[in-house]
Amino acid sequence: MKKLFKYILNHIPRPILIRLSYIVRPLIAFVLRGTTYTDPIDGKQFSRFLPYGYEQQRTNVLSPSTLSLERHRLLWLYLVNETEFFTSPAKMLHFAPEQAFYKTFRNLSHIDYTTTDLNSPLADVKADICNLPFEDNTYDIIFCNHVLEHIPNDQKAMEELYRVLKPGGMAILQIPQDLNREITFTDDNITDPKERALVFGQYDHVRIYGRDYFDTLRNIGFDVEAIEYTATLSKEEITTYCLAEGEILPVCYKR
Repeated sequence: MKKLFKYILNHIPRPILIRLSYIVRPLIAFVLRGTTYTDPIDGKQFSRFLPYGYEQQRTNVLSPSTLSLERHRLLWLYLVNETEFFTSPAKMLHFAPEQAFYKTFRNLSHIDYTTTDLNSPLADVKADICNLPFEDNTYDIIFCNHVLEHIPNDQKAMEELYRVLKPGGMAILQIPQDLNREITFTDDNITDPKERALVFGQYDHVRIYGRDYFDTLRNIGFDVEAIEYTATLSKEEITTYCLAEGEILPVCYKR
């Protein structure tokens, strides 16, 4: 099973995977129904979750119903428990919209919801994150999760995110991060997809973020809260929801 999922992730383009998932997801959810683990996004329970990973496959992480990963479920719990996201009117921009959230966010009547990406079939606006077609100070909320590690000029992308966010607005900018690494590592000479996969963990990643990521965002102008949200949850909740203990949520605000 792990080898099959690894092959699929590394050989089928992501836009095609998104379309295919709508066909196979209901069948997988039916086969894996149970009561051991719960996806908090839709409340459905399963005997186990699916493996996931481009290089090293993690077991029991991909929800059969929403296709959420640990980071999606952690963000969901944070939004539900700690914010007014599901109650307060807001104008929102969502980069590379995740299937785990897409339909739910689209159906929130109090959210003016726009999605954007270069290639995703779920994008309302096809756009380059380094040159956004939006006016300054447009959005109350921006989600841009696991995008910046793909962008060669991530500094410019962060500046664009800051530009289009309203003063007082919130941006959640998750990235894959090695918290044991002080300084972010990048090497522009690594261009081969196979070598990138070995060095950066995925064929289309261009860096490994370290703890300095938060200071980089602060230098752009954001106020940053690095929230270890699993520290507020019980061991039982972490296990039941299949979360990654110690994962950090970068919650950013525009001054």
